Amino acid sequence: MESELIKCHLSRLMGERKLKISDLARDTGLHRNTITLLYQETATRVDLEAIEALCRYFQVGIADLLEIVDAPAA
Repeated sequence: MESELIKCHLSRLMGERKLKISDLARDTGLHRNTITLLYQETATRVDLEAIEALCRYFQVGIADLLEIVDAPAA
């Protein structure tokens, strides 16, 4: 079985709207660190409440925020 990775499209969504991490934190009530980890794609776990808040804020589905992609070959 090939290993899979989860790609987070938060940086693209924020870039399209010219949002800063501080703007998103203020508007959603999420902690800056949570947003930073998702933005940089270094998060190892995320609360469902954070996913819900981001999907509602950007008015997108979960699949528009997160995507499972095949891991690059070693």
